[in-house]
Amino acid sequence: MVAGLIHKADRTACDLRQIIVEVQCLGIKSSPRIPARKGGAGPSEGGYLVVQDKVIAVPLAGKYVETSPYRIERNGNTFALYREGEYLVPVEPVRRAKFYDYKTERGVPYWKIALLHGTDCVASSVIQTCLWWNTDKRCRFCGIEISLNQGATVAVKQPEDLAEVAEKAKELDRASHVVLTTGAGKITQSEISTLSKCARAIKQRTGLPIHVQCLPPRDPGALEELREAGVDTIGLHIESFDPQVLSRIAPLKAAIGLNRYEKAWRRAVRIFGVNQVSSFLIVGIGESDRSIAEGSEYLADLGVFPFVVPLRPIPGSFMEDIPPPPPERMISLYKEIAKVLKTKGLSSKDSKAGCVLCGACSALSIYEEHPDIVCYPCRTDEEVSIALELRKEVFVKEQRMFEKSDIDQNDNKSTLLIAKRGEEIVGTVRVYPEGENGHWVGGRLAVKKAHRHTGTGKILVEEAVRYVKRRGCKRFTAHIQEGNVPFFLTLGWKPVGPLELYFGKPHQLMEANLSK
Repeated sequence: MVAGLIHKADRTACDLRQIIVEVQCLGIKSSPRIPARKGGAGPSEGGYLVVQDKVIAVPLAGKYVETSPYRIERNGNTFALYREGEYLVPVEPVRRAKFYDYKTERGVPYWKIALLHGTDCVASSVIQTCLWWNTDKRCRFCGIEISLNQGATVAVKQPEDLAEVAEKAKELDRASHVVLTTGAGKITQSEISTLSKCARAIKQRTGLPIHVQCLPPRDPGALEELREAGVDTIGLHIESFDPQVLSRIAPLKAAIGLNRYEKAWRRAVRIFGVNQVSSFLIVGIGESDRSIAEGSEYLADLGVFPFVVPLRPIPGSFMEDIPPPPPERMISLYKEIAKVLKTKGLSSKDSKAGCVLCGACSALSIYEEHPDIVCYPCRTDEEVSIALELRKEVFVKEQRMFEKSDIDQNDNKSTLLIAKRGEEIVGTVRVYPEGENGHWVGGRLAVKKAHRHTGTGKILVEEAVRYVKRRGCKRFTAHIQEGNVPFFLTLGWKPVGPLELYFGKPHQLMEANLSK
């Protein structure tokens, strides 16, 4: 019998990622009582389990859970996960937080002010009401006022109370970071002001890293207030890149528009840094896989982490009868998005605080890989400056194609892609549209001498092709130095016309194969 269990455990180890995804999507019929979140802001309900050091949020209350093949059984002081009666793996339910046993001086229980998410995250909706709750602009997946109506929280949390609770959670439950969110108000700047006051109080009392979530303000500069208050990371959640889906599921966010979101994302990355800005993308609300994949790449190009999660509807929300997406769909998406993160140099482990760092609501982190070389469009002025200096080193000093600078009028409309090994920028290339017929032009491919045999050039060219294709490119050309023609031939490019002198050197006009 023992040998049989070992055999099953060994088999399970190879399948652990699939088990985690299935549990997140199908839920668990739990025998032991597991503390669960049944309301609140966002698209998920459930409790938390630790499975081989991975904390996962699992549905417990949705109607679809009744048909789940998973259950937990308790044997003495230990717990195990079973699928259709077969032992799979030991698990540990996350216990009730110790700080829940305390009250403020005014007699408010700590658990009405903040909750423990996962094993070490203190989370609170600082304003538990939403201006749009009783209107047709309410987000259909959200349950922010459900828990308020159930008496499980208070409408407005005071900064000093939040700081007191966070301090106790840090002391008793080893809380390591804080998440603050809020219902939408009439003026987004008022939400930011409220979040700033709460963050400042928590930071001064505990020093914990803080993540906030809010709507993008009309003036992206308002996000500076959050940084000054001690906020470390921010979530500006668009939920879906499908306009029709967003209009149906989150009308207010659809009305805000992608343009305002993009301005806020760009400014937030400048303020908080690459990988410290995130956006939820919810799977299972009617969108296509393509919109999720392309939206994730769009965000990653900006330096924003695409936090892809399955819908796990909150009982009492407008979507309570919608089942989560199938596990096989989530696995396929996680694999695809993980490749995007790998290429763009983003990683959940590099987030300082918040949902991305916690990772309990998504299995994306267990599919992540960490490459030697990453490639993405320049995200900061410093990256642009380094890329231009690299071009100067190659085309002015080394090849002497230009006397003082290789910068020309096309740089004003160009996107600079860079390749990085660790923290070092080792290569760059530019792309820009030529006219309005879908023609794009590439050029200024430059790689540091020490990295010219590492595959950096290939990565840059392939990423340039992907980048222009996503932007509607129908024809992608470049003038290639004669000595580099064989390299481009191996990448599927074809010569167009004869060799020509280009800046005093023989060049071949070549065209990329966009059908690959």
